[in-house]
Amino acid sequence: MTKKTTKKTATKKSVAKKVASTKTKKVAKTATTKKKAVRKTISKTTIAARVDVGFGNNLYIRGEGAGLSWDVGILMKNLSPYEWVWESKTASSPLEYKFIINDEVWANGGNLFAKPGETSISAPSFNW
Repeated sequence: MTKKTTKKTATKKSVAKKVASTKTKKVAKTATTKKKAVRKTISKTTIAARVDVGFGNNLYIRGEGAGLSWDVGILMKNLSPYEWVWESKTASSPLEYKFIINDEVWANGGNLFAKPGETSISAPSFNW
């Protein structure tokens, strides 16, 4: 009888080790899958301007990178009387830009810069 008892105990331990091994592999696969999903996330670059350009006027952005051009301005989205936003999901390198009222009156000062995936908030001033 002693031999049979010993065999059953050995079999149970072997099965327990296999179950533990399988659970560890599943956890490892899940963690790897989550990391890959995070890496594929597209980062959004946001450029915001806090300025009141006056009723009936619009704020444009010109520049270089992520579809911006120095030749033609892109109309920014107006969130409130003093808040304008432009967003890009295609920025892969730093952006250089400047704000323009009605795509005619350039903001004072030098060009501004934004890194991909970040938010840049500015308060431009204009002489008009």
